[in-house]
Amino acid sequence: MKQTAFSADDFQTATGVSRETMERLHIYADVLADWNSRMNLVARSTLEDVWHRHMLDSAQLFPLIQKDTKVLVDLGSGAGFPGLVLAIMGIPEVHLIESTGKKVSFLQTVAEQTAVSIKIHNNRIETVKPFIADVITARALAPLDKLLGYARPFSGPDTQHIYLKGQHVGDELTEAHKIWNMKVDRQPSSTDPRGSVLSVCEVSSVQSDRIHSPSSPSV
Repeated sequence: MKQTAFSADDFQTATGVSRETMERLHIYADVLADWNSRMNLVARSTLEDVWHRHMLDSAQLFPLIQKDTKVLVDLGSGAGFPGLVLAIMGIPEVHLIESTGKKVSFLQTVAEQTAVSIKIHNNRIETVKPFIADVITARALAPLDKLLGYARPFSGPDTQHIYLKGQHVGDELTEAHKIWNMKVDRQPSSTDPRGSVLSVCEVSSVQSDRIHSPSSPSV
């Protein structure tokens, strides 16, 4: 028997979002389908399962975000997952960083049509003027060790990093621990049986800590 597709109603049941939020997400999905027919924003095959593959995949981060979060930075936003979904769900100040002009135009169109307030940086991540975010997110951008490097200009002592990762997350954690000290909470993805959601905090450079550690007392 063919499995029934995960619908918008299923998404609302799973997340408990308001009717207004659903209306905005419906607009988002419609604009995505329209634009994706002319440019490659997401794999075309995934549009048939947009409410599970993209919307729920992004929305599963929302319960992990600290309640007092004001500023969120989404690195390499692409088609807006997860950052734009989280903005629509109610994060007050969301910054989307995306270097490709056509994708920026798409993000701007969705923001206008959904009447959601976001700040879009049409720049490479390393050229954006640093500022501190409460939360940093990313999906399918880079391995964890590189992600934490990209995130550093936006990271403070209390910044929370939440990253959607695939089946090679174990290897990524091993490599990242060679460069970064961090506290990691790993949870299974609710949309991908092979994937994980990483919540990372207390990030610092291993090399930096070695440089600044007290010298051993002379004898």
